[in-house]
Amino acid sequence: MEELNLKNAALVIIDLQKGIASVGRNLAPYSAKEVIDNASKLAEAFRKKGLPVFPVHVAPGEKDRLNVATDESLGSGHGKPSADWTEFVPELNIQKDDIIIAKKQWGAFYGTELDLQLRRRKIDTIVLCGIATNYGVESTARFAYEYGYNQIFPEDAMASMSKEAHDASVNFALKRMGRVRTTKDVLDNLEKL
Repeated sequence: MEELNLKNAALVIIDLQKGIASVGRNLAPYSAKEVIDNASKLAEAFRKKGLPVFPVHVAPGEKDRLNVATDESLGSGHGKPSADWTEFVPELNIQKDDIIIAKKQWGAFYGTELDLQLRRRKIDTIVLCGIATNYGVESTARFAYEYGYNQIFPEDAMASMSKEAHDASVNFALKRMGRVRTTKDVLDNLEKL
């Protein structure tokens, strides 16, 4: 497997927040705990190498929530979110130098400062992970692809509501927008910096 160029890379972690990545939530093909553990390892390794970490969480309010007509709402039937719904899971160990991005929809680029903050740091490569593979991760990846970023997807640091949804996103979208690897592949390449 070829070496990954991570010299000008950033880690972007999608929606590992209490309301989405709760450990009891049924996800596949990896559990929330596995995704959180792998994303946390990546965040720690990026910080040790002085590379930026961008934790992203969705924090829509009632006034700015997207209200488009759909056949099925992603959050339908879940009731009102808890008071800590938008808080990052503690395992991410958010640091003062992390650049937190609050988004209002699935993707992390539209309506946020993510692109600006990446370009200011001369980032050309994004390592992208989180929940859910076929919603937040894929939506963010599509924008990043159109903006010209190189992308690496540690496949075992993301999951969805079903294995089929995860696999479809990985095999039919992400592989065409970047390189799909494992957390270990990314960590091994970071060690070489």
